[in-house]
Amino acid sequence: MTAPAEAFVAAGFLAPDYGGACLDGVLPAAVAALGAPQVHEGAEGARSRFGLPRTDRVCVVLVDGLGHRMLTERSGHAPFLRSQLPTAQVLTVGYPSTTAASMGLFGTGRPAGRTGLAGYTVRNPVTGRLANLVSWEGAPAPADLQHEPSLFCSAVAAGIEVCSVGPARFAGSGLTEAALSGGRYVGAESLADRVDATLFELSAPGLVYLYWGDVDKTGHQHGWRSREWGDALTVLDAELARLARSVPRGTLILITADHGMVDIDPTALHDVAGSRALRSGVELIAGEPRATHVHAHPGRLDGMAERWRETLGDAAVVATRAEALDAGWFGPVADHVAPMLGDLVVAATGRSGIVDSRTQTPHSLALRGMHGSFTPDEMLVPLMVVG
Repeated sequence: MTAPAEAFVAAGFLAPDYGGACLDGVLPAAVAALGAPQVHEGAEGARSRFGLPRTDRVCVVLVDGLGHRMLTERSGHAPFLRSQLPTAQVLTVGYPSTTAASMGLFGTGRPAGRTGLAGYTVRNPVTGRLANLVSWEGAPAPADLQHEPSLFCSAVAAGIEVCSVGPARFAGSGLTEAALSGGRYVGAESLADRVDATLFELSAPGLVYLYWGDVDKTGHQHGWRSREWGDALTVLDAELARLARSVPRGTLILITADHGMVDIDPTALHDVAGSRALRSGVELIAGEPRATHVHAHPGRLDGMAERWRETLGDAAVVATRAEALDAGWFGPVADHVAPMLGDLVVAATGRSGIVDSRTQTPHSLALRGMHGSFTPDEMLVPLMVVG
């Protein structure tokens, strides 16, 4: 094995199962269950793999930040979800295990190497500056960055009624347009209101997508082992139980997530700005602390991988772009996406992270919970089929 491959195994990392037990199959399977497998070449296989029956109503719930291991350990706060765990399937997400990449994976059935949604931030290939793929600040127009068709658009073209239910501010946002365009968007703020809106939309046949983000938000602020995270899980559980009790007969509910999380050790954060060995030759740090894209100044890449490996030791797995692509971290990579990926791709191990205080805010550096790397805590999410 190469040095990155050996380090990957030693770190206990889990590779994405693209095209298998993976988040990329959830929406294709749901649309196939509704009778339109033509939306994706793997749709019917995913429906069979996940054991979905044919139906005329499907509700897909995506809970931001609800890792399978997190839910299992904190299931005392979630009696409804706990009751579903014995029959739940366990999926991997893609790399990086972060919201933008996972929304692309979920919404198109394609990995980050195809969508370009390769981190919290990436290098804008036009300007050379950071593009934030959550706020979409500094990013190109969605259609210029992300070229894959959304599954919602394909479902609508196949004659399926599609509705997304989420916060009003997400309607028409860059990430929504890039990954989840198609169908109608219904804005609702509280989880109770979103469940009410979902139940109304399910009065007619079709596909309803329900998003909830507060579990992730609480985990970032307080850590997923905190009392506050347990409280957020309890709120989620009660509303999902109400949803399951109230949907029309025959409705299929799929509950999944976009990634898990680890609670960071603040003393294990490596600041590029404060390390000559790390910052030497570096033009831009993109991605996030658990999944970092390192872009080198032209002509300065030689020796950089070895220097980063020596400096970080077992705190991270450091791969060159070529090594990461050969290992399939990002799946197949489109030509226009390759420049957005780092010259080095750095995956944090344990509770560590790589930061750059020159470009990251003090608030982001102080987050308690983070995600993006290959640990099972970050990579594994549940798929619960209710109905």
